Amino acid sequence: MNSSTVLQRLPTLKYVLVRYASAAQNQDLKKRQEAMMARSLPKQVSIPGVNHIILVSSGKGGVGKSTVSANLAVALGIELGERKVGLLDADVFGPSIPTMMNLEGSPDIVEGNKMVPLVNYGLKVMSMGFLVPGSGPVVWRGLMVMQAIQDLTKNVKWGPLDILVVDTPPGTGDTHLSLAQTLPLSGALVVTTSQKVALNAARKGAQMLEKVKVPIIGVVNNMSTFICPKCDTPSNIFGTNEGAQMLAKDFGVKVLSNIPLDPRIGELSDTGQPVVLAHLESKQFLPSTVCHSKDTEDA
Repeated sequence: MNSSTVLQRLPTLKYVLVRYASAAQNQDLKKRQEAMMARSLPKQVSIPGVNHIILVSSGKGGVGKSTVSANLAVALGIELGERKVGLLDADVFGPSIPTMMNLEGSPDIVEGNKMVPLVNYGLKVMSMGFLVPGSGPVVWRGLMVMQAIQDLTKNVKWGPLDILVVDTPPGTGDTHLSLAQTLPLSGALVVTTSQKVALNAARKGAQMLEKVKVPIIGVVNNMSTFICPKCDTPSNIFGTNEGAQMLAKDFGVKVLSNIPLDPRIGELSDTGQPVVLAHLESKQFLPSTVCHSKDTEDA
């Protein structure tokens, strides 16, 4: 190659060298940014005496997270023994666990300025609903919410517990980030209904869990089927269960439960009675039962 050819190709060589240097600089910049982000994030610290923490979450409100949380905690308490399971209501703005667990009052304060959880059905329970007087709204900015979550986790005498179930608020905001960044979480359940808008929001919630490296345990499909109390005909009020199955498949997990839509679940929750203790034996709660309509029976 003569000198004139080399000179002709200099612009191209210069472009390649600049691009190569730019790519290297971008890689270095990315590494520095990641290192700075890692230093700025809060350190994860375990809650003394608590072995496992499980979140119950969804990207959307109204799908039954609190109902699932309360009944999951009670069921685990039955399996593991009294006072081995705790239930934290992390919904600062709309706490509903006190009603569902039939609890009211303020927690006692013991040595070290630690709050003592209230107890019912063998569970240790803590909620912002115990700390805010009356039924007025909580109007706080993000930093105050994060401080409240810190108090409800680190300034409560939780231990000893095998499992702490955490009922989270709707969305993917400050509460979820605070929990994921400050606590070693064992996993999370994603609660949804079969309705498209609920599935879309649940998908975003699951994606957020993946981003913050919280293992997804499985999907709970709530209000999946309604059985007419007069004719026993099953109806999928919010759509078929295929959407929840697809959601679970996309995240490599299973649908752990298809919970029926039954008015008594709401009635029991409003009176502070977990449905897992009610021993309901209707067709709604017997998945193996084959239901027939009156037309089929008459034929």
